[in-house]
Amino acid sequence: MTARRTRRRSAAYAALALGLAGSLALTGCNSSSSKSKKSSSSSSKSKKRKIIGGGAAAAGAGAGAAANRHVSDCSLTTARLQFGQVTGPKGYVTVRYRNSSSSLSCTLYDAPLLSFNQAKTPLPRVKPGSGHLVTLRPHATAYAVIPTTSAAALGTKQKDVAVQFMGRSEGSRTTGQPVTYNFAEKYTTVSVGQSKVTNWYSTLSAAKLEAGVG
Repeated sequence: MTARRTRRRSAAYAALALGLAGSLALTGCNSSSSKSKKSSSSSSKSKKRKIIGGGAAAAGAGAGAAANRHVSDCSLTTARLQFGQVTGPKGYVTVRYRNSSSSLSCTLYDAPLLSFNQAKTPLPRVKPGSGHLVTLRPHATAYAVIPTTSAAALGTKQKDVAVQFMGRSEGSRTTGQPVTYNFAEKYTTVSVGQSKVTNWYSTLSAAKLEAGVG
């Protein structure tokens, strides 16, 4: 009788031990699963923040790039223009335009349209159809050159010149009216005959190179 009781108690203790072990294992699995879900949720939120932040930054960069692509055309006034002349075998007339804005850039297309002494047609271009443009930062200067390397190109002294800018489309003119630059009023002497004018450039040396006087 005593042996039977002993065996029964041993079996009961073994069953109890197995039950406790199973319960502890199940508790551990639930705890691990919960931690895994929390970690996964936290990681997902973190990724979402990064994506949103990156999207906002990309949108900002895109807006800045779009703003740079929409630079306005340069406005034409005689105050922003200046003419000068160098005589000699490689003589030339310089046309200068200065962007007097302190904060805004502007764009010049191709070459200036210059009609000396009320000529019906402006000077032809040295390089027609080149599709050239120059974007000027605030207070920057652009240059165009008229070569006067022969007697015919040097011509005679001019009284004035009507100036107009070219438009965005090749060969088009801006909607603004031409302005008349009076050389006597500006205390400038310019002699021009049968010559041509270069495109606008951001440096005088580049304009002289196109004109063949550099």
